[in-house]
Amino acid sequence: MESAIAFTDVRKTFGRVLAVDRVSFSIQPGTFVGLIGHNGAGKSTCLRMLMGLLRPTEGTVQVADVDVVQQPLLARQRMGAVPEEPAVYAWLTAREFLEFVAEVRGRGDVGAALQLAGLGGDADRFIREYSQGMRRRTALAAALLGEPDVLVLDEALNGLDPPSSARVKGVLRDAVDDGRTVLLSTHVVETVEAVADRVVMLAHGKVVADERTEDLGSDGLEKLFLERLAASTRIE
Repeated sequence: MESAIAFTDVRKTFGRVLAVDRVSFSIQPGTFVGLIGHNGAGKSTCLRMLMGLLRPTEGTVQVADVDVVQQPLLARQRMGAVPEEPAVYAWLTAREFLEFVAEVRGRGDVGAALQLAGLGGDADRFIREYSQGMRRRTALAAALLGEPDVLVLDEALNGLDPPSSARVKGVLRDAVDDGRTVLLSTHVVETVEAVADRVVMLAHGKVVADERTEDLGSDGLEKLFLERLAASTRIE
């Protein structure tokens, strides 16, 4: 594939509100990218368009060279996603839920996904008994089923305790090392600096920075973020 993820001149409006304004960036296979921005910057809107939950007003969004509007089913087959508020079936066990997801997707090693997400010992408990962090890990396990080319995660580390967060970061890093692509939206800049190869920064619906994390220098990502946010506010 030429690109794992590609946004090309994407706009999204909700009535008179312009949420995403001419966003363009592409991500090559085998890359871990952090998508950051202030509250209301357009991060979740971009990811929801990528997941096929929203249609762009203008422009194109692609997953593994597949247009998510023109070929939504094929795009979803190439992608595993964890939305900001993951939906899991509380009256199923984690194992039953993953078996259901694997059947819908037509593939997936349920046992391996449970182990990767650290749920092996709790696989046969009802999800309704799980903590928020365990539910997020269940959603991650579902996203990992079938080893999709692209993993898309919207604030996926929220609600995780430090051991769970470390496990999830390790799982995502291993996926990238295996040639898959991860796009993680978060407002925690320290997380991006720790795990991502590259950071794409949004402010007021626009891309205001696109940098490799290794090029950030000693000042780090937080200073760059504050500088670009201040600059975009002055322009507004």
